[in-house]
Amino acid sequence: MPYVAPVKDMLFVMNELAGLSDVVAYPSYAEAGADVDLAPAILEESAKFNQDVVAPLNWAGDQNPSSLKDGVVTTTPGFKDAFEQYAAAGWQGGIHPSEFGGQGLPKLISTACLEMVNAANLSFALCPLLTDGAIEALLTAASPQLQEMYVPKMISGEWTGTMNLTEPQAGSDLSMVRSRAVPEANGTYKIFGTKIFITYGEHDMAKNIIHLVLARTPDAPEGVKGISLFVVPKFLVNADGSLGERNDVHCVSIEHKLGIKASPTAVLQFGDHGGATGYLVGEENRGLEYMFVMMNAARFAVGMQGIAVAERAYQKAVQYAKDRVQSRDLAGSAGPVAIIHQPDVKRMLMTMRAYIEASRALAYYAAAAYDAQHASPDEAVRKANQSIYEYLVPIVKGFSTEMSIDVASLGVQVHGGMGFIEETGAAQHYRDARILTIYEGTTAIQANDLVGRKTVRDGGATAKELSQKIAQTEKELAASGSVDAKAVLKQLTAGRLAFDQAVAYIVAHAKTDTKAVYAGSFAYLRLAGLVLGGWQMARALLAAERLRDGDPSFFNTKIATARFFAENLLPQAQALATSIVEGGYSTNVLEVEQF
Repeated sequence: MPYVAPVKDMLFVMNELAGLSDVVAYPSYAEAGADVDLAPAILEESAKFNQDVVAPLNWAGDQNPSSLKDGVVTTTPGFKDAFEQYAAAGWQGGIHPSEFGGQGLPKLISTACLEMVNAANLSFALCPLLTDGAIEALLTAASPQLQEMYVPKMISGEWTGTMNLTEPQAGSDLSMVRSRAVPEANGTYKIFGTKIFITYGEHDMAKNIIHLVLARTPDAPEGVKGISLFVVPKFLVNADGSLGERNDVHCVSIEHKLGIKASPTAVLQFGDHGGATGYLVGEENRGLEYMFVMMNAARFAVGMQGIAVAERAYQKAVQYAKDRVQSRDLAGSAGPVAIIHQPDVKRMLMTMRAYIEASRALAYYAAAAYDAQHASPDEAVRKANQSIYEYLVPIVKGFSTEMSIDVASLGVQVHGGMGFIEETGAAQHYRDARILTIYEGTTAIQANDLVGRKTVRDGGATAKELSQKIAQTEKELAASGSVDAKAVLKQLTAGRLAFDQAVAYIVAHAKTDTKAVYAGSFAYLRLAGLVLGGWQMARALLAAERLRDGDPSFFNTKIATARFFAENLLPQAQALATSIVEGGYSTNVLEVEQF
């Protein structure tokens, strides 16, 4: 089934839940020409491009992935042309500043476009995703000279960017990075080392690849405090901006993977022929700080990948369920009916739909908080939204990607035996989704971040603020008085109380019973995702009740989905709170030798 971008739902979420009208009113966005009426036009154009150009390459990429020969990576036929069209249309520059050639759009609008390209073709979308992160890191920390040299051509799509952290001995623990950066008399550095798992580390879709590389200078302290960040281009850049000689960085292999097969995952060797020329970003020994800018951008984007692949899996499952005729209707029928009439198939489809809509709403809400953090003229508003955005990023990344595996698995199940057959395409979404909980920080890393940096550090203040916002929505549900609102209110209140219980336990015991608290970190992340997602679904219900007469079919569907989420998914929050508060001992009790 061809991908159809859910533009109508995206616009509903942007306008009714994420406050698009407030976002586009911020001076910087208003000056860039953003307004409420512009958003539908942008989304429709994005939908058309991704449906017509990018999506048809998804299956082809899985069946005919990137290949390496003599150090040259050739991407799937059609990818190079599609990326040239993507760049020419300006999609790479959507969120980036106009002074460097970008469009300066709010993150809220660009997030919808990000979802579409990832839903259309996850492997393809990884290239602009990493470039976006590299651009943001350079704009944050690089000198004006480096910015001027690299950022405009990355925004134009002439060049792409990568993130080089991982080494054979250094995965998530970056304190073990051993790549070396030796200073030269001319102010440059010679880079030596091996980097693995480098997405689009080598390819044929752009004229140059700008590698952001973590490495250590000779006198750097041990651990994460001794890591610096360097720009290492595939081709050196002359003073006039033209490409010079090939730098000493080469692809020695690409990985053979479970999913996202069309995206080349490279092993890069730096400095085998005398040293790769690198340029210091910012100050020495602050590399990890700068790289976190790129990592946080990528983590939010990967969360959107989870929502995107789940949406694609859902669309395929719905179509199959409507087409597959088998068995009589339980209520009686003259003959076999499409399986979508069966209650358990509806349960699976509703589960998929509810998870996607809740995750999308929460992510877009987070994107609006990012926009307020960066563009509001009010310092207090900026600070408050920074806290909210930072709290939500590990949830968007962790919850949405874990959700995507569950949803893609349900998509296979709806297809039955045909879902296990590659030709239907359902299995590809399942395979592609599996990486999302791993790269850019595993779910455990997101969960630990949510506990330590985002909850314990501020004494649960941000979590409590969000809980208060949920309580306000509960008052609005009570005021509605509809049967659906009452049903959602009952479960949302129980979910909020479970969330409050978990937060109180974590804050109270993080220092005295650390391992027990962190044993519940995954459960806490999932609980937060369920409760905050349920909150957004409750807000969606209230908006749909208000707007119902304008489009009864669409808004009644929103109400039904919100109620399904509340009654079928949100009750898990109470069980998760129990495991957080009471399960730490049993998780940790066995000694290593007992496993």
